[in-house]
Amino acid sequence: MSIPVSVQMYTLRDLTAKDFLGTIEEVAKVGYGGVELAGTYNVPAKDLRKHVESLGLIISGAHVGIDPLEKDFEATTDYYHAAGVEHIIVPWLPPERRKNWAEFGKSLNALGAKLKAKGMTLCYHNHDFEFAKEDGKYGLDLIFSNATHENLQAELDLYWVARAGENPAVYIKNFADRVPLVHVKDMAAGPEKRFAPVGTGVIDFAPIFAAAESLGIEWYVVEQDNCYDTPPMEAIKTSMRNLREMGIV
Repeated sequence: MSIPVSVQMYTLRDLTAKDFLGTIEEVAKVGYGGVELAGTYNVPAKDLRKHVESLGLIISGAHVGIDPLEKDFEATTDYYHAAGVEHIIVPWLPPERRKNWAEFGKSLNALGAKLKAKGMTLCYHNHDFEFAKEDGKYGLDLIFSNATHENLQAELDLYWVARAGENPAVYIKNFADRVPLVHVKDMAAGPEKRFAPVGTGVIDFAPIFAAAESLGIEWYVVEQDNCYDTPPMEAIKTSMRNLREMGIV
């Protein structure tokens, strides 16, 4: 398969809080091709880039809050540019901002245009709250219909699409020309719909991967928001092992 696999470091947040660079080293040992950042722990950008590259990894993207992007754009994006990050991803919206999706899309379009001028790409990462309807349309669709493909791309999270009641294999095709990143995340069986290591839950990945291969996805990104009783490093090892068995790695 042609699509490399990284891991979203939020999954390992308890470990990175203690040893950020050492945790990245452990990720490399597991066999991932990259990391998607969720914080940088005051490591200088050039040092971070050097460390990641020395391990043979790539920073596939970085989750960056909407507040620093809007309030301190230059300093925030200068850091990630120096670290060698191409994809800047807005990962989350506070509840008070989950309305007027069309206007939010326009604001992301403006941010994305500024990022593009610096040689980077803005992406938006979904949860399930964007699948609430406004004017008869999903908030997620309103965001992207009010931004150009050049200025705003998608990081589609498969778990949250499924949790919202949509078929991830079908929905990924709706973003065929603007989804460079896919969060590969599984859902455990049962009413709680817990997060689960990839390949241990109920999400049918075969049609998703088939669609992704045909669309030119740049990265699969493994994430598990909560690992419950399983140590996070063991969870990402299980995901990698199962991806290998699926023929993805």
